[in-house]
Amino acid sequence: MLAGVVRASREQAGRRRVGPLLGLESMSTDELPTSGNEATRYHLLYDLGCAFSARLDLDQLFAIVTGKCREIMNAEGVAILLHDPERDELYFPWVAERDPEVAERLLGLRFAADQGFAGHVMRTGQAVRVDDVSRDPRFYGQIDRQSGVTTRNLIAAPLRSHQGPLGVLEVVNRADGAAFTDDQLAFLEALAGSVGVAIENARLYAQVKASEERLRAQVGALRREIAARDRFAEMVGTSAAMEDVFRLMDSAANAPITVLISGETGTGKELVARGIHRASERAEGPFIAVNCAALPETLLESELFGHRRGAFTGALADRRGLFEAATGGTIFLDEVGEMPAAMQSKLLRVVQEGEILPIGETRPRKVDVRVISATNRQLEAEVSARRFREDLYYRLTVFPIHMPALRERRDDIPLLADHFLADAVRRHGKAIPGIEPEALERLRAFDWPGNVRELQNEIERAVALTRAGEPIDPSRLSDKLRAGAATAPGTPAAGTPPAEVPRPATSAAEPAGAESRPRGLRDARAEFEARFITEVLRAHNGNVSHAAQALGLSRVMLQRKMKEYKLR
Repeated sequence: MLAGVVRASREQAGRRRVGPLLGLESMSTDELPTSGNEATRYHLLYDLGCAFSARLDLDQLFAIVTGKCREIMNAEGVAILLHDPERDELYFPWVAERDPEVAERLLGLRFAADQGFAGHVMRTGQAVRVDDVSRDPRFYGQIDRQSGVTTRNLIAAPLRSHQGPLGVLEVVNRADGAAFTDDQLAFLEALAGSVGVAIENARLYAQVKASEERLRAQVGALRREIAARDRFAEMVGTSAAMEDVFRLMDSAANAPITVLISGETGTGKELVARGIHRASERAEGPFIAVNCAALPETLLESELFGHRRGAFTGALADRRGLFEAATGGTIFLDEVGEMPAAMQSKLLRVVQEGEILPIGETRPRKVDVRVISATNRQLEAEVSARRFREDLYYRLTVFPIHMPALRERRDDIPLLADHFLADAVRRHGKAIPGIEPEALERLRAFDWPGNVRELQNEIERAVALTRAGEPIDPSRLSDKLRAGAATAPGTPAAGTPPAEVPRPATSAAEPAGAESRPRGLRDARAEFEARFITEVLRAHNGNVSHAAQALGLSRVMLQRKMKEYKLR
């Protein structure tokens, strides 16, 4: 969390006017004596304490603190070192050095938290004064070798918080060659106390802000999800192809595995992702869907990973990305094959390392998010054409699920049509008793290039065109269906029942030859219902309980209908 609070500052504070910032309206850095006068030091300490209590943005303030401390201590360098608990290392977020090149190198250095005087001070919680570092076994010379500085003497004090040690405030090399005094060490300890309180306050404030931003991002994502919610209430299908999909979904839900859902547009890939999320251990967490093809490259990175204030023109405030908003849940990357090459490498880092790097940040953040992606492209071909990263492809396709096109599961069309009809009837407030057999056969015969979504639109249109109390007949279908377009090879012609589906036995009360004569709507509906029940029973290998569940009937009601239509 400290990484989000503190940033390396390269500003040289020595010649800046800092009186207004510290509450010293008329005092500049040049007007503050650097002779080590005790009254001046403690006057500055008081003003710094007041400034710390009033400010939570530490970047500029700590750059000034290190600069002023260097002047008052008459030192060559002052640094604030902070502890990274994840890596158990110390690093330099703020440095004031006489040599700007040395400062630049120090800002990029990290070392183990148990090394050197800084490590000793942080471990023991005791300030130290070392008059000749070359004679002290605690001296860690690697920092001097990497930065180019030669450390002669130093004083260092611990930065503390209620949660534990934060780091160290360190002053190196008196400019006049003398050793530091006990008074200067006492001043540094007092100053370190104020610095520690300021960092702790800023950290707590950052935690609250991060929670607020994450909640705001989640609420925004949920609002977008509700506004553009998938129009399917649930997944519908009893075909063998869909049974395979359901089986794979169950397996994916029970494992924290990366899933890639492939299939044509409109087959319901997002519905599969939502189903996996709802059935997984992350069901209580957020589900956030992102269409990678809908956002330009310039916005996609900020949307996914967030940004720091000032990272680019228009970045007026820090913003958490959708990966952080999805913490504890699932992020669904739709049309991942459309992702630009530059973004693919950043996504690989998330999938591989569980880390994101917001725009303008220098240190990555850990995220706990499950990634499910989807594409309507052949990603193998994209990899071969070098338009998609091979390493990312293998990371995303750990568990592939293919959604069949609607023309590959024609047995599901009656179920889907009935499902969409029920939804449309509720929305339109119109009583539509059903779909005529001939219209249903035309639905079954069509190839549906737009898949399930196109079928839903067709039913919606037909309901709008049909008068209340009448069933949907072929005249209410669109021109492409009325013309019998795109009839699949081997599919029965419109109006002709499938040859392999046996007709229900003719009732004894029905005169011979009745099948060849036009009959009323009730008889036609009964014939369709009997055929449809026969198909569903066959799809479930005669299992009455499973068929009843697929039909939305009780087992008793299905048995009655089977008896009525002599299907036993």
